[in-house]
Amino acid sequence: MDATTARAGLDPWPELPLEAWRDTYSTLHMWTQIVGKVRLALTPNINHWWGVPLYVNALGLTTSAIPYARGNFEIQFDFVHHKLILRTSNDAHLTIALAPRSVADFFREFMCALASLVIPVKIWKMPVEIPDPIAFDQDTKHVSYDPEYANRFWRILVSCESVFKEFRAGFIGKASPVHFFWGSFDLAATRFSGRRAPERPGADSITREAYSHEVISAGFWPGGGDVKGAAFYAYAALEPAGFAQRPVRPAEAFYHPQLKEFILMYDDVRRSLSPRDRLSAFLRSTYEAGADLAKWNRAELERGQRAGR
Repeated sequence: MDATTARAGLDPWPELPLEAWRDTYSTLHMWTQIVGKVRLALTPNINHWWGVPLYVNALGLTTSAIPYARGNFEIQFDFVHHKLILRTSNDAHLTIALAPRSVADFFREFMCALASLVIPVKIWKMPVEIPDPIAFDQDTKHVSYDPEYANRFWRILVSCESVFKEFRAGFIGKASPVHFFWGSFDLAATRFSGRRAPERPGADSITREAYSHEVISAGFWPGGGDVKGAAFYAYAALEPAGFAQRPVRPAEAFYHPQLKEFILMYDDVRRSLSPRDRLSAFLRSTYEAGADLAKWNRAELERGQRAGR
């Protein structure tokens, strides 16, 4: 049995203590933003920024096909063999090692790789959705890459995506793909009521497009700030009256008043007898809370009235 085959027995819900991989997380966040901004620059603008995210696949995270003058190309983070793979529809390809290195070094090699494949692109070099951003080509602060924790994070995404997709299948209204937003570094899935949302005074263009319609969204995030570890979240926008007080499952879930989201810590899911069932209960109950209180037309939106009960 070779090393790749042996990985098949690894825990699908591994430990992911925030402090143990915080530096790798920060560096990888910047690397995914660099790749994601290339997709943003070259992909047609799709509603709610659905042309921007990355997707979970059998080796890591991928952009999916991106159009360019000579056909299309794809960029994939491989968290099994720890390399970034760039491949065109003309069967040209290059790889970049995922190893401890600065964001600035990664940025230079990545942009040179695109140029060598004749993929002209310009991106804004400033990262988004983080405090105290440093331009990619100047960032020598973030230099860490622990392959074990990068692989653990990806394995969790694989497990989460499976549950999220199963949950999405019960909804026949408008729903997002299950996708990975490199700005906020989270895996997310969103359901829509079909109704437009009121304009948010002072909202920027990103927020206006993301929340142009009523949504209930859920996702997985490695944690940060007041949330001291990996967690699942769920929120409604606009949030209906009484949402924060609504009981949800499982019992460990709680409403975070500053984030205005229900939170379920990843460790409470991982340590349970059935992580899939525990996560499914959270997704269903938070959706039901928001949909009932906001008077969504559930009979028209779900695969069978009161589906998932």
